[in-house]
Amino acid sequence: MLYAQVHLTLPAWIHEVVDTRRAYPGDEAKVALAIELSRLNVEAETGGPFGAVVFGPDDRIIAAAVNRVVPHCTSLAHAENMAYMLAQQRLQSPRLNDALSPVTLATSSQPCCQCFGATIWAGIDRLLIGASAADVEELTAFDEGPLPADWIGELNRRGIDVVQGLHRDAARAVLHRYGQSDGARY
Repeated sequence: MLYAQVHLTLPAWIHEVVDTRRAYPGDEAKVALAIELSRLNVEAETGGPFGAVVFGPDDRIIAAAVNRVVPHCTSLAHAENMAYMLAQQRLQSPRLNDALSPVTLATSSQPCCQCFGATIWAGIDRLLIGASAADVEELTAFDEGPLPADWIGELNRRGIDVVQGLHRDAARAVLHRYGQSDGARY
């Protein structure tokens, strides 16, 4: 049988944690939420140690997501991609900043090569990052894949501002916890 539909979901707990009415002013608050989602995802064993949140110009959440690769048996269900897809559906636009701007993505860890490309095409204006790709590879078994040597410059040339290292220690702690667990089961 040929599958004709893809169905991806977030864990039920995310609805209890994310308050879409609340504003998250400042870069640190945005990344702190992404890291908290990654921590809760590991704690609940509902996916990998990654969280991502798309914010609109009013500092409010458009979409929030966590990694769901193993539960959904798809390598595309990274937190960033899940957040982009949910935000695109909500705004009814494949390019988010065509619908409103600026659009910010806060992520617990630096986007891998797959999410790097998705960030360009999703229409993100600002990218806020907790842990680095080197942190991910040091503390877990994940391979973040090849990125351009000047990946930040590539994003900047496309109008995407990048801020790294926000709450890095907290993001690294989540990665460390996941790396010490039997992460293959979730």
